[in-house]
Amino acid sequence: MYGAPVDLSFKCLNSMTDALMEEPNQGLRPLKRNAEKKFCSRSLRLNNNTITELSGFNNTVSALLSEPSQLAWVDLSFNDISNIDPVLTELKELRMLYLHGNSICKLSEVDKLGVLPFLHTLTLHGNTLENDRGYRGYVIAALPHLKTLDFSGVTREERIMAQIWHQPGKRGKNTRKNQDN
Repeated sequence: MYGAPVDLSFKCLNSMTDALMEEPNQGLRPLKRNAEKKFCSRSLRLNNNTITELSGFNNTVSALLSEPSQLAWVDLSFNDISNIDPVLTELKELRMLYLHGNSICKLSEVDKLGVLPFLHTLTLHGNTLENDRGYRGYVIAALPHLKTLDFSGVTREERIMAQIWHQPGKRGKNTRKNQDN
C-alpha cells in the first residue's frame, strides 16, 4: 500500500539535491517509511520552489522513495523550469505531471512526454507555450492518451480535431482547397 505524497512544496528549494536536506511537510495522512527510512509513496510534490532544472532528480527520488520506479505523480508546478527534462521521460509509471506556472516556452517540448504510456493528466497552463496558437490541440495530438489537460477533461471532439489538424506531414503545407482560394 502506498502512502501520502512526499510533500516538499514551499521549501525554497533551488535544486534537487536541496530536497534531500529538507523534511517533508506533514499532511492529513501520515507519511510511512520502510526499514531503510525511505518513504512508501508514489507521489512527489516539489511545487512552489525555485527549481530551474532537474539534474540529480533520479538520485533524489531514489534516496527519498522506497520504490522510485513506481513514481506516478510529480508536481513541479510554480518553479522556474524552462524545458521538459528527459529525466521525466524515464518515469514509465508516471500518470500525473504538473508543470503549470513555469517558464516553458517551446510547444515542441511536449513531444518528449509521448513516450510515457500511462500519462493521463498534465498541466502546462501558466507557461509561455500556452499562448501559442493551437496549444491545446497540439498537446492533445502529441499525447493521445491524455484524459485531462490543465485541469479540464479532454473531449472526444477535441481528440478528433487534434488528429485532423496536427497530422504529421500536414503541418504548414498548402492544401488544394487553400491554393484555389
